[in-house]
Amino acid sequence: MNNALRITAFAAALAATFGTAYGVGRGIDPLVAAEDRPARQHAGHGAGEEGGAKGAADQVAGGLQISDGGYALALETPTIRARTRTEIRFAVTDESGRKVTAYQREHGKELHFILASSDLTEFRHLHPVRAADGTWSTPVDLPKAGGYRAFADFTPAAEGAENLTLGADLAVSGTYRPTALPAPRAAAEVDGYRVALDGELRAGQGGELKLTVSRKGRPVTDLQPYLGAYGHLVALRSGDLAYLHVHPNEGGPGPVVSFTATAPSAGTYRLFLDFQHEGKVRTAAFTVPVAASGKGVVGHEESGAGATGGHAH
Repeated sequence: MNNALRITAFAAALAATFGTAYGVGRGIDPLVAAEDRPARQHAGHGAGEEGGAKGAADQVAGGLQISDGGYALALETPTIRARTRTEIRFAVTDESGRKVTAYQREHGKELHFILASSDLTEFRHLHPVRAADGTWSTPVDLPKAGGYRAFADFTPAAEGAENLTLGADLAVSGTYRPTALPAPRAAAEVDGYRVALDGELRAGQGGELKLTVSRKGRPVTDLQPYLGAYGHLVALRSGDLAYLHVHPNEGGPGPVVSFTATAPSAGTYRLFLDFQHEGKVRTAAFTVPVAASGKGVVGHEESGAGATGGHAH
């Protein structure tokens, strides 16, 4: 696909519509990763394989439920203040209400914790620490007030347990000023790096997304493994913040990081790419509209800014 990507009138209308919306909206069709899954398995953790959207209508969208399969996300810090460093505490409880203390490790971590503002302009991929009693904690300093969604992406160690992504609302107090979703663009700049996005995010079928990392006009060919991969991609659907976490196809160490994912519905999605170079993790963000008639338009060739925030440990 040519790097000069088109924005259709439909895509532009979607972006304009989102600019007037704020908060977690009504759920629409569920968001699924691009691999085949059992009918009830969540869309929270993908593997980047080519696959169809079989059974998409029967899937539960990742991150929209606070409990599922006998497990629940208990956010012990549901309200914090903007621009104030605060420790967020939470736990995952089982069907008996006990805190879970045993998890399967995936990409080097027992649990991945994501915070995103409801307008999708703030994003954090955090790495909390678990206490012996099952309580997780992590410091965070969010620069703007408003509604946020907290996502816990994990697989319990119990036999036969599936990967789950549970979500809970987080309120950040302070003076709120709404921010429009950034316009679709095919390139983002963060910390002197340029990340170009090429490919298609399509409704109902798998599509390959290629992200090419460069700095000062030169391709970056020595990306460093981060959590066992050369890149991590999180996609959130605007309105309801349905969550999709995929991992790259084989390849590396750059400059291209490739993913395969499926968007089962039309809508506007916000993509966040984490990549590591010279010992630091950076996050590049993209707005991607997907039309109802199959192909999604990734964007057009224009330099844009990455999301504020990113990773913390």
